[in-house]
Amino acid sequence: MPSILWTLLVAAATAVVTALATGLFVTPRMEARKKRLGDVHATRDTFSANMTRIISACGLLQKVQLPADDEPGWTPVMRERLAGERERWWQQLDDATRWLIDNVAAYAGSWPTSHLIQFAVDYAGNARMVVLSEREEATKLELLLALTVPVQRQFFGWPWSRARHVLADHRAFAETVARISGEPAAS
Repeated sequence: MPSILWTLLVAAATAVVTALATGLFVTPRMEARKKRLGDVHATRDTFSANMTRIISACGLLQKVQLPADDEPGWTPVMRERLAGERERWWQQLDDATRWLIDNVAAYAGSWPTSHLIQFAVDYAGNARMVVLSEREEATKLELLLALTVPVQRQFFGWPWSRARHVLADHRAFAETVARISGEPAAS
């Protein structure tokens, strides 16, 4: 009988010590890791959402132009409303590129290779500079789309699509960056 009692006592003490050690040392580290990983994924999701917002706003601004002053059927109120919508879309571009540049360290550093990190950093800087530039509206929209589409595909496209387009996307991005900076494109 004493040997059974001793075995039960040792088992209970071992369980208590194990539970205590796990609760004090392992669980807090696992919870901190879970939070960090959740933050990384949330930041990546916001990176993707901002690129989608840029593509959408550029498409709308390209498609929906202000009508000519002598265009029949357009009242001053409708012209003003359309101008307000276009201004709102430009504000979305400004907000999205501002977020990209302000948070580049958070999302770019979450990828495993220096090539992807540099790709994200270059994208954020160039997209913001295009929005801030004094280029014509149509040129800004064209450049933003040319920058954003290949980057979005490389970071968030389907794996087969990324692999299939990796060289073309990087070449298109490099050509657009060269065009922005006024350098001749490398052949």
